[in-house]
Amino acid sequence: MGNAYEIYALRYATMSPRTPHLNFLIPDPHETTAQDLDYFVWLIRGGGRDILVDTGFNAEEAKARSRKLTLNPVDALADFGVAADTIRDVIVTHLHYDHAGNLDRFPNARFHLQDREMSYATGRCMCNGMLRHPFSVEHVTTMVRHVYGERVTFHSGDGEIAPGVTVHRVGGHSDGLQVVRVETARGPVVLASDASHYYANLHKRSPFPIVYNVGDMAQGWEIVERLAGHPDRFIPGHDPIVSEIYPRASDKVDAFALHLAPSRSFAR
Repeated sequence: MGNAYEIYALRYATMSPRTPHLNFLIPDPHETTAQDLDYFVWLIRGGGRDILVDTGFNAEEAKARSRKLTLNPVDALADFGVAADTIRDVIVTHLHYDHAGNLDRFPNARFHLQDREMSYATGRCMCNGMLRHPFSVEHVTTMVRHVYGERVTFHSGDGEIAPGVTVHRVGGHSDGLQVVRVETARGPVVLASDASHYYANLHKRSPFPIVYNVGDMAQGWEIVERLAGHPDRFIPGHDPIVSEIYPRASDKVDAFALHLAPSRSFAR
């Protein structure tokens, strides 16, 4: 394989406890407990470059939203051996608070974003409190400043970040949500981000309750499956199962190697 990358999931926070209605739009009425929600950023390494996928949130945002921050993602990267000022490309899957904080901490990075996400996060839908809630005006404003600083590359649908690293708009959870397909030694791996918070959202075809367009979300699951080509090669955005089935990659931070095979398979 000409362009085989390594991918690492870095866990920086966890939200617990949760109930089924927090994880599924229409939960199973027989279920009374639900999985915790883990927060990750993802690091793609290969070809002499590091590409970061999403930037997490900081202590200020954690306090504002009553979240428990284990470690700022920028510090997690540093403990993993990657300094923020060495990152040249940051893929922002969407502009929700837990994916687009710390945008001011990467001084030499170019940010990759879907046209529709910028339009959505600055347009008329933000007049609605429910749709606006997952966004932070500070994060969105910082991205606007990066646009004016000519540091943003916009993508419309499919786009290439590097040979073997591509982005694909799926929408649904947020109008401009994009997933990332990465060539690895075990085949293409899709970082689904919030196209599927949990494995079960996709497997059960059951939407996560924070959603802009349910139809796009449902279509997004099909796109993720097609891009991955195998059920073991898509990575949900917030599922603690990821940390259980993928090899640990650091003794300093919660990092997990997604380019290696999982300890159990979802193939039927």
